[in-house]
Amino acid sequence: MPTTPLLDQTLGDLALGICGATTLFHRYALDFCCGGEQTLGRAAAAAGLDAAEIAQGLHALVYAPQDNACDWRSVSQQDLIDHLINRYHEVHRKQLPELLRLARKVEAVHAGRPECPHGLADHLRAMAQEMELHMQKEERILFPLLLQGIPPEKLPPVEMMRLEHKQHGQALAQMMILARQLVMPEDVCPTWRALHAGLSTFRSDLMDHIHLENNLLFRQNPG
Repeated sequence: MPTTPLLDQTLGDLALGICGATTLFHRYALDFCCGGEQTLGRAAAAAGLDAAEIAQGLHALVYAPQDNACDWRSVSQQDLIDHLINRYHEVHRKQLPELLRLARKVEAVHAGRPECPHGLADHLRAMAQEMELHMQKEERILFPLLLQGIPPEKLPPVEMMRLEHKQHGQALAQMMILARQLVMPEDVCPTWRALHAGLSTFRSDLMDHIHLENNLLFRQNPG
């Protein structure tokens, strides 16, 4: 770990450098992907959180048994890109159609309930379309250019992908609003519970995905 105090390090660097930090940030709803350039101190203050408490949790993780496999800074660019495609791109392509199916069923069956996530299915369909286009641009254009050894700062597509990541973050926020922040209503059916569980997993996966691209791949020297 760097010697810089935890509160002065960025969320992105902490997420990369401390195994388990992303789980902790998810718990506190800290944006370490699109907002990864914020320092922990500033991000906690803006969210009204106890920065010292979060730092204490991170400090405990530093001294916990480490799994070297979680440090993606130590792998080659090729291995990182393969991981991004296999662990996230292909997973999102399976997650979104299923979430869309569940959302449509919940909206149809429970339309009369005030907690019904009206509009969620349409929003997920739009997200799926935008994300598929985004992932294809990465797989067909950006990733091959990076693997040719061109530094990220010399590739205009990198800034376009960063912009689209921000849009994905905004879409996630809207998804959470439509899903009522995933607060589970009383006496809901298994389909509704499955929808909430799937949305929670998708949100975490997409944030982790964007984090690895924004805070590592797009800053990484070829190699």
